[in-house]
Amino acid sequence: MPLFTVYTPTYNRAHTLHRVFESLQAQTCRDFEWLVVDDGSTDGTAELMRRFQAEAGFTVRYLQEPHRGAHHVHNVSLRESQGQFWIKLDSDDACVPQALEQLLRHWENIPADQRHAFSGVTGLCKDQSGYLVGVAFPENPLDCTAAELEYLHKVHGEKWGFLRLDVVRRFPYPENVPGNFIPESFIWCQVSREYKTRHINEPLRVYWMDAPSLVHGTGRRDPRTNAAGHRLMFKMVLDLESGWFFTAPFRLMRAAVQYGRFAFLTGMGVTRQPQDLNTSGGRALWLAALPVAAALWLRDTALFPEDVK
Repeated sequence: MPLFTVYTPTYNRAHTLHRVFESLQAQTCRDFEWLVVDDGSTDGTAELMRRFQAEAGFTVRYLQEPHRGAHHVHNVSLRESQGQFWIKLDSDDACVPQALEQLLRHWENIPADQRHAFSGVTGLCKDQSGYLVGVAFPENPLDCTAAELEYLHKVHGEKWGFLRLDVVRRFPYPENVPGNFIPESFIWCQVSREYKTRHINEPLRVYWMDAPSLVHGTGRRDPRTNAAGHRLMFKMVLDLESGWFFTAPFRLMRAAVQYGRFAFLTGMGVTRQPQDLNTSGGRALWLAALPVAAALWLRDTALFPEDVK
């Protein structure tokens, strides 16, 4: 079995997948497989992947799925991955040649009797011009949870690293959710409750800034499209992280506002919304944010009146 599974979700990205392939061809650590899960592409991706499989100096597994959205192909990757470590590399990005080698080195620097408390190792990202994306970690290395990284250390911006496969498999996305997207914070909130991450100040991923989002594309989109997924994510934040309110009150109030907004957009009325939350702190934040959430909901329905039922 490979040490790493490098997972790439893709949808009509035949024009950028070469970035991933070429950077994996250059890896100094060769103990990995590349698992590409195709969410129903129609742009020749299958033919391209057959060429990559013939040229690759490593195992390439290509799975074609009907177009159902990012959270569905994510769950497919959890079922199909064979590595000890799972690392997502998007279909329009790349990584530096030493990326896997360095991530493994930092993992092995964690004392063996402490690794059970860690979910993985995370590094920094740079753009295609070499500039740092986001901010660096305040210590190197920094061992903390994802919640501590956000609320206590106030680190933001793109980061990249691996998770233990046995850990990430514990937190799949729900599959009976309308739309095609659930934000990744839905998973990180849950991982953060039980595991720390080792954070390192090394830019290992090349985050290209030239392509529109696979999910959102360009231009204004009807917020109802992925309202259910966003509601679930903000519910998770209120359920698991409302205790950080006095450290980051504005961030938690924003989460409460967005939870109410997306709950309204999914048809969840004002009576059901607090019943959906699992903590008294989350419900208190929801109540305080309700007027703003309702105002945003009314704005959304005014902007997209043709979809109002």
